[in-house]
Amino acid sequence: MNKWLIQVEVNCADPERDQELHEWYEKTHIPDLLQVPGIVRVTRYENVTPGEVRSKFLTLLEVEAEDVWQVTTALQEDSAKAEKEGRRTELLQMVSGAVYKKLSEDTK
Repeated sequence: MNKWLIQVEVNCADPERDQELHEWYEKTHIPDLLQVPGIVRVTRYENVTPGEVRSKFLTLLEVEAEDVWQVTTALQEDSAKAEKEGRRTELLQMVSGAVYKKLSEDTK
């Protein structure tokens, strides 16, 4: 089984409503993400030195799957379903994303 990391950088469309975005992420989005086969962990970070070109928030999705592209396809399908069900927020502003394959074991 291959291990992957999906990195997603986002901003809040309305910085005055950051807390609302956090609540949506924690109560709605992360549980939805964890239902996608292959996603084993979701971790979020806040950039304490954001600039004009960088995002304020970073989400890392740890994935275990032979084919990460099946997982990304499932994520897109889940996102479309969430949109139809009203489980999305207008506050989420995508900045960038990337997919990484794990090359080495964890070190201490």
